[in-house]
Amino acid sequence: MKTQEEIYSGLRLSGIAMICFNLIFLVGIVMLFIWAVNLETTSSAQVFLIVSSIILFIVNTIMWAGFALIEPNEAVVLIFFGEYKGTIKQNGFFWVNPFLVKKKLTLRARNLDATPIKVNDKAGNPVMIGMVVVWRVLDTYKASFEIDNKSMESIGDSITSISGSSGMNSKMKSYENFVQIQSYSALRYVASLYPYDVQSQGTNELTLRSGGDEINKILEQKINEHLAIAGIQISEARINYIAYAPEIAAVMLRRQQAEAIIAAREKIVEGAVGMVQIALEKLSEDESIKLDDDKKAAMISNLMVVLCGEENAKPIVNTGTLYQ
Repeated sequence: MKTQEEIYSGLRLSGIAMICFNLIFLVGIVMLFIWAVNLETTSSAQVFLIVSSIILFIVNTIMWAGFALIEPNEAVVLIFFGEYKGTIKQNGFFWVNPFLVKKKLTLRARNLDATPIKVNDKAGNPVMIGMVVVWRVLDTYKASFEIDNKSMESIGDSITSISGSSGMNSKMKSYENFVQIQSYSALRYVASLYPYDVQSQGTNELTLRSGGDEINKILEQKINEHLAIAGIQISEARINYIAYAPEIAAVMLRRQQAEAIIAAREKIVEGAVGMVQIALEKLSEDESIKLDDDKKAAMISNLMVVLCGEENAKPIVNTGTLYQ
């Protein structure tokens, strides 16, 4: 018994040639039946010919069930009385054993735009995160026999009842439901491994917001692990939406604003200190003005106030000496 995907190696004839043969065969059967009925004498031979023509007509009718049309990037799984016989992936019009059950699958890439869900990141913060997944059926045997389509048809049935589609489309919708559930499971797992954003400045920790391609690759690998049992391959998986959950969004926004203000202040203070140092060095090199330690401290204080202040400084002109 076959337990993995195999290319069908049984009888496979040209569909066009078999249509011509079946039509000629049907015409011959009809002519035989008419000739047998119009015989002048009734005999056992006449009865035999009539019965034979009826049997041949039934055979001809059964033969019409053997045709299979396979478009590019489609496949047909063949089953003979419950036994898997192989898969035809070559596109074209064929005729096979009419007693083979033919299950058609599409191998084309399909897109899943998953609705954002609420998950907890590594720090326990609730975040809303969504993703886009591009998937396709890779192994027709696993897709047909390793998972139960009936357990995945809750969404597929509702969509079918609205759109009126059936057959292969309904089956692919059930696969899409399976992909969606497993993708959500993988997304929750990946989101729990990393924080939404950096917890402290100056760290190179991988985060969901800034991870980019690296996070997407981890997500793609995890989803592929979940879908391997179904013979489905993920071509691409990426996070397309991420934000804090509404209940903590306002608090986190204030936190981000505070962090941005602190970072800006650090830059301002760093630049101001450098400018004060340059000013002191220039005055020391010039030696036209000699300042004692108290006046240097006063000058440094005034410069820091002017350079670090949020508003423009309003100077007071001193008309006396430096010591008045």
